[in-house]
Amino acid sequence: MNINVLVLGSGGREHALAWKISQSADLGRLYCLPGNPGTASIATNLSGSVMDFHGIRAAVLEHGIDMVVVGPEDPLVEGLRDYFEEDPLLKNILFIGPDRLGASLEGSKDFAKKFMVKYGIPTAAYQSFTADQYDSALGFLKTLQPPYVLKADGLAAGKGVLIVDSPDEAAASLKEMFSGKFADAGKTVVIEEFLSGIEASAFVLTDGKDYMMLPQAKDYKRIGDGDEGLNTGGMGSVSPVPFYDEKFAEKVEERIVKPTVYGIAREGYRYSGFIFIGLMNCGGDPYVIEYNVRMGDPETESVMARIDSNFLSHLVAAARGDISSQQIKVSSGTALTLVAVSGGYPESYTKGHPIGGLEDVDGAVVFHAGTACSPEGAVITNGGRVLALTVLGDGIEDARAKAYPQLEKIFYKDMGYRRDIGCDLLKYIK
Repeated sequence: MNINVLVLGSGGREHALAWKISQSADLGRLYCLPGNPGTASIATNLSGSVMDFHGIRAAVLEHGIDMVVVGPEDPLVEGLRDYFEEDPLLKNILFIGPDRLGASLEGSKDFAKKFMVKYGIPTAAYQSFTADQYDSALGFLKTLQPPYVLKADGLAAGKGVLIVDSPDEAAASLKEMFSGKFADAGKTVVIEEFLSGIEASAFVLTDGKDYMMLPQAKDYKRIGDGDEGLNTGGMGSVSPVPFYDEKFAEKVEERIVKPTVYGIAREGYRYSGFIFIGLMNCGGDPYVIEYNVRMGDPETESVMARIDSNFLSHLVAAARGDISSQQIKVSSGTALTLVAVSGGYPESYTKGHPIGGLEDVDGAVVFHAGTACSPEGAVITNGGRVLALTVLGDGIEDARAKAYPQLEKIFYKDMGYRRDIGCDLLKYIK
């Protein structure tokens, strides 16, 4: 086919997507905008911003791009697909990502909850409130049992969810959110009941009417071992998930995926791309915590490692409205991803530290997340989450035994990582 592909974004997720796309015989030329030092080894990096729609347009036309794969959510929520469809020179470009309305499933938690209720998709009981409804919000809190879940309605860089234990703390947190803690994202706050269980993530590739299930995964949000400390963007991931057995997978597909895709078609969203469904397993029954309209990070690194079929062919079929023609092949192995972070993350940290040992890694893939090149050409730290190292093993214990010795070969100042990724899942292995 010789498809020229542009991947938008600069993190570990985008490096992993580009890595998997680069393995396809259907690929012509591969570009990343802006990409990172890792993507530079498999693609041509183009300077620019994912939010500069005019700049993206110029890059697409200059480089003869046939398909755009959008990594992060912000340009989708801001209407990048709509921008393409309204431009006579761009409207026929294959596009992976929903239109602005479809992207509201991630861009507005209130929108997503209304969608779930409308289509009978299991989720936590909730109500939404604005600042002038503060007293009503306190009244609703009294109907719930602690802990309490408060969510900023809009995008808040993964930091807009608070789980608090006491009514007084909930009232104070609510006041803070209405007072601008999350800027415009917190103008509306969704209050919902707390679901007790264990989390997992389902990943779907859809053409807007049919779908393909991608490998599921579990990620680790807390900075410290044993799920202690502050929330992060993700410290590691595992795929498959031992408790996500055939019975649970069937419930997810029947109760959640099918009605979600049906709802997308019924609402008329123009949606060819990924649906990332954050799930809670409550005693064997799946409930939706949230939708994302793109792949997750660092789950993508583990998910891509397990796909053995032609991923680019799947993307092209989704963009053309023909996903039902595709068959995915998934490795039976276990993918495990370890994220190396900057000292101080997720709070303040320094950048610009040289990274050593990358060339010594063997039997693992190192995805770049927050890296840059120094003027001298050295790879340096440039973010909180710096690298994501992924291995494929025969089960979690084998994957752990392979991954950690490889990560230990990499070094930079104040490097940190969790040492217990996957350990909590060992008890589910029969």
